[in-house]
Amino acid sequence: MEVLTLRKVLIVVVILMAISFLAFIFSSLVGVADISLNEALDIILKKLTSSTTALSKPSDKEVILLEIRIPRIIFSFLVGASLSIAGVLFQVILKNPLAEPYILGVSGGSAVGAVAAIILGLSFGIYITAFSFVGAILSVIILLLISTAGGEMSASTLLLGGVIINAFFSAIVMFLVSTASRGEIQSAVFWLMGDLSQASYRNLKVIFPVIMLGTVISFSLSRKLNILALGDEQAIQLGLNAKLYNRIVLVLASLLTATVVSMSGLIGFIGLIIPHIVRLCLGADHRILIPSAFFTGGIYLLLSDTLARTLRAPSELPVGVITAIVGAPFFLYLLRKGRTEVL
Repeated sequence: MEVLTLRKVLIVVVILMAISFLAFIFSSLVGVADISLNEALDIILKKLTSSTTALSKPSDKEVILLEIRIPRIIFSFLVGASLSIAGVLFQVILKNPLAEPYILGVSGGSAVGAVAAIILGLSFGIYITAFSFVGAILSVIILLLISTAGGEMSASTLLLGGVIINAFFSAIVMFLVSTASRGEIQSAVFWLMGDLSQASYRNLKVIFPVIMLGTVISFSLSRKLNILALGDEQAIQLGLNAKLYNRIVLVLASLLTATVVSMSGLIGFIGLIIPHIVRLCLGADHRILIPSAFFTGGIYLLLSDTLARTLRAPSELPVGVITAIVGAPFFLYLLRKGRTEVL
């Protein structure tokens, strides 16, 4: 078995950073408005060198690139990275590589909050984000209460609790949608399928520190995650407080998921696909798995969103549709191959 070295981690990270940069450039140039690479560079240089007090009206291409595409590109990358890291963390505590963020009911709670905001006529500004985040955190609290009712938190209890919570919240969502008007139903359904069109610098100011801090904490726990992945009994024998760290990882993964889902809607399968692919390519050591999953997840959702907004231009598809089309067959493939044990 190859020993993981700092040099290998740095090489992989640098390569993924380079691919991320190329994906950023590609996505910024693709869209309804035709913007060449030279035009994009000129616009960015002009923005960086111009005076903040300049009164000249920006051109249409400047507005499209600086106010629409760039924040959406960064937003989609961060959402994909966050969901991918959350998938890695959930798979550790569930001891199941087929687990992903939505399996524990976080998405269900977030959906209830978002749909409730839409039904109440608050689907603007910060309201839908706040309602969705509260719903997601509520689902995490319920899950913690269910999974620790007997004093111990097991993977099977977490999984069963997630299924129950998802089923309950799905029923609430169906009830709320059934009482909504036609316009509210359309808004709710579009959000439930994943929507990155509302990306803005204001949203980035909220999610960027949360995602970066969560990623840094996750990476700092890499060695402990490697021990937890061996099983709770072995972790305890090696001197690790498995109960404590399982709870820490659960809360960390749930917060990462809730933060981005509250702004992006429900985007599934990223937490399943990306960690699994990275494990197959680079191994299961979390010291390389976490940074690799961060960049790979970001690249994947960035390119998926680029496809979603250009496939039927000038209209666009919800990005959740693209990730589901790719993710569902991938999930079935894993089950058919039987490469992992499903709880």
